[in-house]
Amino acid sequence: MNALVTGGAGFIGSHLSELLLERGARVRAIDAFTDFYPRPLKERNLEHLRGRTGYQFVEGDLRQVDLDALLSGVTHVFHLAAQAGVRRSWGTEFGVYTGLNIDATQCLLEACARQRIERLVYASSSSVYGDDVVIPMVETALPRPVSPYGVTKLAAEQLCHLYHVNFGVPAVSLRYFTVYGPRQRPDMGFNRFFSAILKGQPLVQYGDGLQTRDYTYVADAARATADAAVRGVPGRAYNIGGGSRVSLREVFDLLAHVSGRDVKIDRQDAQKGDMRDTYADTTRARVDLAFAPTVTLEEGLQRMWRWMEATSR
Repeated sequence: MNALVTGGAGFIGSHLSELLLERGARVRAIDAFTDFYPRPLKERNLEHLRGRTGYQFVEGDLRQVDLDALLSGVTHVFHLAAQAGVRRSWGTEFGVYTGLNIDATQCLLEACARQRIERLVYASSSSVYGDDVVIPMVETALPRPVSPYGVTKLAAEQLCHLYHVNFGVPAVSLRYFTVYGPRQRPDMGFNRFFSAILKGQPLVQYGDGLQTRDYTYVADAARATADAAVRGVPGRAYNIGGGSRVSLREVFDLLAHVSGRDVKIDRQDAQKGDMRDTYADTTRARVDLAFAPTVTLEEGLQRMWRWMEATSR
């Protein structure tokens, strides 16, 4: 496998790149280092990758680089590059999201249509579902996102499908459910919570705390992504969830247990665009990808807590 990983300096992208190298693949990674969070954090994600045999890193924006040259010799594409974050996707920021999530995906797909690749795996999101679907969520449910971010992820997913139907691009989409673990972005929940605990600050609770999420450990997500490039059926979307659906209040109890510290809560109003509940039906992924999450929520949080402690020193 000669892999291209877009968003290769990011949270999941760096984990995926390491896994692919361990499996014997050659990896070409690209990242634009957008200003969504500080560049040094992404550079730190690359520390264990730079200089490794079979690894090449390119800095650039998919809308501006020579994509034919970037894809030269590539057999598998993992498209993880995107502007993340539900709460920042409103108002004037929406243009950033459409540019990085939709336009960049269309440019990449156009280039893939000119190449012979074996598979393109697109990193979608549970945010495409919205709140009007039955729990657990199945891939055949009608998606109705409740945030601009979710709209852009769904649009890019649909682009992958139509390029498969019309141009034969062998695209597979993975709908990740709340991925966490070491290197998690600083804007994401567990990173913010652990950072607050380390500083002795209260944890911010938006809403009543009864909202639930299906949490997926990053190693399980990376493994599913790598497997989708070999086993995924082109044209299909797959839910990738960890099977750990818990409420925010339960999460706070777990964080206190894992850290061994007292936790105080700062209760605030619910945020626009935040989904009420997520929970993945992973039957399709189990059948097609042999997906089976191996890391429990408590074990994953313990690993992340140790990483947060180490990197805060």
